[in-house]
Amino acid sequence: MQAFDTELRSRIIKLVKGILAQNSLAADVTPQAKLVDAGLTSMDMVNLMLGVEAEFDFTIPQSEITPENFQSVETLERMVASQLQQATAA
Repeated sequence: MQAFDTELRSRIIKLVKGILAQNSLAADVTPQAKLVDAGLTSMDMVNLMLGVEAEFDFTIPQSEITPENFQSVETLERMVASQLQQATAA
């Protein structure tokens, strides 16, 4: 499970850094850092949501599209892991 968590986190960080790079921003993206503090705008959050859906091949349920789930890499990682677990359990 630990290797999966590490891969999941690195894929999410890569998505966040990609969006920042599109905006000509560079930030140290740590798991606990608030994404808005790193420089993501509300439009970037939409792009991040779409990027997560494409990267992990699932649709984020409307109920999970909350500011709490998109606060940091860590909160996003928890939501993605939860969705992936539900998908494999189904």
